[in-house]
Amino acid sequence: MSHLAVVGDRDSIWGFKALGMQIHAVDSPQGALKALRELCNSQYKAVFITENYAEALEDEIEELEKFIALYPSIVIIPSHKGSKNLGMEKVRSLVEKAIGRDIFNQQHS
Repeated sequence: MSHLAVVGDRDSIWGFKALGMQIHAVDSPQGALKALRELCNSQYKAVFITENYAEALEDEIEELEKFIALYPSIVIIPSHKGSKNLGMEKVRSLVEKAIGRDIFNQQHS
């Protein structure tokens, strides 16, 4: 069994199947939430979700992450329509929370 899964629209995630990832093609935020909940209760190490669904499920993902002990990590990835930088914003927020400052936007003199 693959320890990686991806949730999103078929066009955005189909290529991940070739990498051996478990794919869950959905066509609505409700379908994405159902798949995400099931995957979070499985033995996956990381679950990738496309930005279009992550944006629609921001509050629900935050709630899921509160109850995840160690795995899976929920990782936001761009869809086939391009990036909204949601994944990078999440990383920036986590790093700032962990060390107390934003290390990504520092000016070098």
